[in-house]
Amino acid sequence: MLLVLSTIASAQYIQVNDTYTPQQLVEDVLINNACASVSNISATGFTINGAQSYGYFSGNGSGFPFANGIILSTGRAVMAQGPNTSLLDDGNDSSWVGDRDLEAALDLNNSVNATVLEFDFIPLSNHISFDYMLSSEEYHDNAPCRYSDGFAFLLKEAGSTNPYQNLAVIPGTNTPVKVTSVHPDIPGNCPAINEQYFGAFNGQEHPTNFNGQTAVLTASASVTAGVRYHIKLVIADESNYRYDSAIFIGGGSFNMETELGADRLLATSNPLCDGEVFNIDATTASATGYQWYKNNTAITGATNAVYTVNPAIDATPAGDYKVEVTFTPSCIATGNIKLEYAPAIALGTYTLLQCDDNNDGLTTFNLIKAGELVQNSEPGLSSVNYFAGLSDAQANTNELPANTPYRNTSANQDIYVRMQNRYGCVGIATVTLATSANTVTDPDVVEECDTDGNDDGFTTFNLTTTSAQITAALPAGVNVDYYPTYNDALTFTNRIANPQDFTNTIAYNQTLYARISSGSDCYGTAQVKLVVHSFGTSLRDEELFLCQNVNSILLDAGSGFTSYTWNTTPPILNQTLAVVQPGTYIVTVTNTFNCTGTKTFTVKASGQATDAEIRIDDFTGDNNTITVTPQGVGTYVYSLNGINYQDSPVFNDLSAGQYTVYIKDENGCGPILKKSVIVLDYPKYFTPNGDAINELWTLPFMRNRPGISVIIYDRFGKLIKNFNGSSLGWDGTLNGSKLPATDYWFVITLEDGRTVKGHFALIR
Repeated sequence: MLLVLSTIASAQYIQVNDTYTPQQLVEDVLINNACASVSNISATGFTINGAQSYGYFSGNGSGFPFANGIILSTGRAVMAQGPNTSLLDDGNDSSWVGDRDLEAALDLNNSVNATVLEFDFIPLSNHISFDYMLSSEEYHDNAPCRYSDGFAFLLKEAGSTNPYQNLAVIPGTNTPVKVTSVHPDIPGNCPAINEQYFGAFNGQEHPTNFNGQTAVLTASASVTAGVRYHIKLVIADESNYRYDSAIFIGGGSFNMETELGADRLLATSNPLCDGEVFNIDATTASATGYQWYKNNTAITGATNAVYTVNPAIDATPAGDYKVEVTFTPSCIATGNIKLEYAPAIALGTYTLLQCDDNNDGLTTFNLIKAGELVQNSEPGLSSVNYFAGLSDAQANTNELPANTPYRNTSANQDIYVRMQNRYGCVGIATVTLATSANTVTDPDVVEECDTDGNDDGFTTFNLTTTSAQITAALPAGVNVDYYPTYNDALTFTNRIANPQDFTNTIAYNQTLYARISSGSDCYGTAQVKLVVHSFGTSLRDEELFLCQNVNSILLDAGSGFTSYTWNTTPPILNQTLAVVQPGTYIVTVTNTFNCTGTKTFTVKASGQATDAEIRIDDFTGDNNTITVTPQGVGTYVYSLNGINYQDSPVFNDLSAGQYTVYIKDENGCGPILKKSVIVLDYPKYFTPNGDAINELWTLPFMRNRPGISVIIYDRFGKLIKNFNGSSLGWDGTLNGSKLPATDYWFVITLEDGRTVKGHFALIR
């Protein structure tokens, strides 16, 4: 029995009674039906100045969404009564703690001021639900962007160690309902989040004393009939006691229902397909009877656990279906489902025409075009599959590969295209693979000059005129596409994207295939021959040299051209041109295909070496060097034997001796200049002992360089001998007397004033 309300309030505000026991709140207010046995009821909260944090509320005719129900608050429950004229800010007491289960469910760790109502129940049906609404003082200014108290409806099997399931979530998600997860756009602060579930911000004259609330939401869960469950309804402040919140739970809304599955609706993109037979299953343990309804009218004889909706029997199968499942005379659970049917997919028979080069009715098809043919007739169809037989298409087996060309096995062969609409409903179309008997005349050969400067047989073609020639005698509306091979044209593969700017891929001669299409059908194919007229290597630029001792050189543009024009003043129109001075000469020629090309002759001056300066770095053993500095306008190469020439004018690692330096113009201007040179060195010893061998100390080849002078000293610096290049040398005597065997020193002065010092041994 309901207790008399202890608080009298204006009819425009809710009334709260906080004297209800937990058992009264659960058994008399929340559940109030016989479809579940309830036990282990308890509530925890806080008492402030004699007022509880939970209680019973009545809508009191105020227009509040619930006529009555339960309130769980983070402050005094009675303070929730309107009007909305004060800040609810209770709970500044450190002994009023939070709830760990709530923190685990919401992934937070700092809750305070928790209020909990919990109980066990054993359902007879397989689904539960109840209605609720979150109200909060935190619905103000920009607080929804940052702050929210937490609440949860936690469910699990009684005694289980499994984690709780939170039923207070945004529909269709696992996101907990909070101020921060349900609010409109807060201008300049944060965008709207799940705004469709937000109720309103409140003015002063509101049934409650809260700043705002969500819309009425439904918590639901599937359960197993006959199994004991524990449910925990909990709310708490987060971080601190400021700005209270409350949960309002609709009285009598804790329903035991029979779950029949999701509605099958067009709006949710899951309707039934045309002609589909659908079983609605309400089988529930311990049920004693079933009665099915359609559009609130009992279906005669429909008293089984499963009801079959069969369009072959019921001409109007769509509708609202309900079942009443009887467990006891006082416990009847209901279940509801709404069924809608998608429109039938109206597919007919289609013909795909393909070109056939030998008119035997057999050719290669691109099956994707068959699918496009059907889709163009029935927009919105997708997920195309292809089959050779109708039974395969119906069973969705032995699918034909669509990504490889398909060759029909008989003339006018039927294939079957299985398609789906946006709801996954299947339709099957018949497509006849037929061949076109049209005749298309090949266009004229397309000829172009190789004018890109490379003369390699590749150039750019504009096939616009060719397309016009192909379609001139054909029906209006046909399209022309170009392909590199005939098979490509049949299968729509490797289409040339821009025939107005096509560069051939095979040098000089290439054949393209023009596919003439009418929609998906092939009207015919034509061969398009491309020819590139190129000068090849005949116009390759040349570099020539005019020698100083030659009066002129003849430039020859080559024979076989129809015209020649040289860039002279006035222009010379001959095949050849005699030039008497260096320069750049360009000839423009025209061939028999009226292609124009140019060739450039670069004539440079050259000539023989007229003289050369030879520098010798000698007296270094076998590391002597000759450096040549030629005189002349040519480009020269050098040799010491007249056979092997080098670009460098420097010869290294030479031993003493007489050499001939050859200087040749590498451009062929002659004759070759020859220069004789002597590379000197001194002997390390001599033996003046009368055997006529090595009797004199002198420099080999010195007599060829008479400008050289030599002075010999003994170890004490005494002058022993001096002589020049015309002398025979020193015989080892001084004033007719033989000098002793020992080392002697010398100073050699070369023609350019350079001196060489050293010593040698006299051996007796």
